[in-house]
Parts: sequence; structure tokens; C-alpha cells
Amino acid sequence: MEQILNQLTKSKQLLLVSHTNPDGDAIGSLLGLGLALEAMKKTVQLYNQSAIPAVYQFLPSIHRIKQDPGDMETYDTAVVLDCSDLQRIGDAAEAVRRIPAVINIDHHVTNNRFGNFQIIDPGASATAEIVYRIVRAMDVPVSMSMAYAIYTGIMADTGSFRFSNTTPEAFRISHEMVSAGADPHTVAHHVYETISLSRIKLLTMLFDTIELSEDGAFSIMTLTQNMLSASGTEIADVNGLINYAKRIENVKVAALLYERKKDKMSERSGSHYHVSLRSDGSINVSSIASAFGGGGHISAAGFDIYTTLPELKKQLFSLSGRLR
Repeated sequence: MEQILNQLTKSKQLLLVSHTNPDGDAIGSLLGLGLALEAMKKTVQLYNQSAIPAVYQFLPSIHRIKQDPGDMETYDTAVVLDCSDLQRIGDAAEAVRRIPAVINIDHHVTNNRFGNFQIIDPGASATAEIVYRIVRAMDVPVSMSMAYAIYTGIMADTGSFRFSNTTPEAFRISHEMVSAGADPHTVAHHVYETISLSRIKLLTMLFDTIELSEDGAFSIMTLTQNMLSASGTEIADVNGLINYAKRIENVKVAALLYERKKDKMSERSGSHYHVSLRSDGSINVSSIASAFGGGGHISAAGFDIYTTLPELKKQLFSLSGRLR
């Protein structure tokens, strides 16, 4: 921690980045730390390659997160948040790697410890929890915007305080963020209770793709580019929809198979899929993801793969017998 605090203190121009297709923790961590560094009079660029999901657009200062990283030559420090692997930030990965100091802040057990400095704490409920510790260690007052960001990050990654990673510390920090101005009703309303008509159309299509393994322990949902086009949605609108497949009675593991856009330059055979995995807590899906070159948490993980859809389903359903 001390080395990272020293690096942040002496840095003048910083790039903060989180993983593509960001969730609440990636967004909350990015905003929370970025606003704290700005309060310290640092020049900060907040970057994510993907569009911010509609459910998080309510966050104060959300407009500060750009899809353009700016001039990479100007940064003396990069802070990579909520990424187990640098490649998860997308196209800017190699340019970020060349920034003089790269700080890796994460809570994924599968983190490969990239960068010059790391804070990796798998025991933290969310990366936003680690950001809170850094903010407190830097003695920066928590503004209302920072409180909303950190609270949302923790709430999202604990599944609204329902998942097994919900700790006393998560509640303590959340209580402090509420006291600093974050309104739990406002966050819950936007994240869980607001849904667009196009997203409902997409959800209906996804329901029609659900398949179960013979023993009913493994469920699969499939999302294609055609479905996104037909429903008028973007990949950002898919955030959280996998949980419907996980809630099916007797299901231990759910998978969402997302067909990525075709890369005309790729020489790989098969289609490109991103596989998101969720478990009921009794199965470590990070070990499944790791076997395919991915990573994540015990209850939430993912990986990318080039293959055919029938072959991918066959591989995943073959794992069902190991879920008992």
C-alpha cells in the first residue's frame, strides 16, 4: 500500500482504466479513485473502451468516463482497476503497458499480478472496497459523488448484499458512504428497478434460448449479434441478465454465451464467444474459467473462446457431472 500511495502522490498525469463491458464495481472504482485524485489536484483521465450501461448513467460525474484514452505519451502513471489481466481493458492494453508506472488494483483471486505495483485482495468484497482504503489512506474527504461511486461498486459486486462475498467490512463501508450522501434507494432504483422496453425485448429472446443439462444443474443462455440488433440493444444492456438463468430451480451454474462481432482480421477458426459464468456459491466457477484461459471469482467468472456454438455447449454441458 505504501509504495502505491507514494506513486499516486508523486504522479502528475494519470490514466485510470477498468475492464471492457464494465459492471458496477469497475465503474464505481474508476469514479471513486478518479475523483479522489482530482481532489488532490492531479490531472486524471478516466477511460473505458465500452459504453457505460444505462443503469449506471445516474451516477454523479459519470460523464467523466470517456471512451477515448487521450494521448498515452503524456501519462506518468496508469491505474488499472478490477482487472485480473491487463488484456481485459481492451485495445489500449499494450499502450498502457508502456506507461512508466502501472498500478494494478483488484480483488480477483485469478489476478496475474501484472504491473509495477499491485494491491490484490481476494478477501475484499469489491475493488471499490480497496479504493475506499486508498482514499482514506490519502486522507481525501469523501464527497457525495465519491460516496455514490464506492457504494454502488460494493452493492453491485455483492449482488445487493446477497452474495457470499458480503462481509462486515462491506456493510461498514457502505454505511459510511450512505452517511456521506449516497442514497441506497436511488442506487437500487436505477440498478435493479429500471429497465428499458428494448431490454425487455432482449430478455424475452434470451429466455427462449435457455437450455438445461440433463441433471438440471447447468443452465445456458445464448446471445447473438442478431438478437442485439433485433431488440435495439447493445452489449451494455446485457449486464445482470445472466442471473435469470442462475435463479432456475436446482441450477448450480449458469452460463451466458455471447457471440462477439466478427473480426475480419482474425485468422482463427470458429466464432468468437465470451462466456460469463455464475454459480449459486457451491461451485467455484473461476476454476472452470481458468481452464479455458479466463478467470474471476468463486461465484462469477468468464473467458473468451473461438469455437462453434454446438461444440461450446457440448464442452460446458460435459462439466455438469462434476457439479454434484
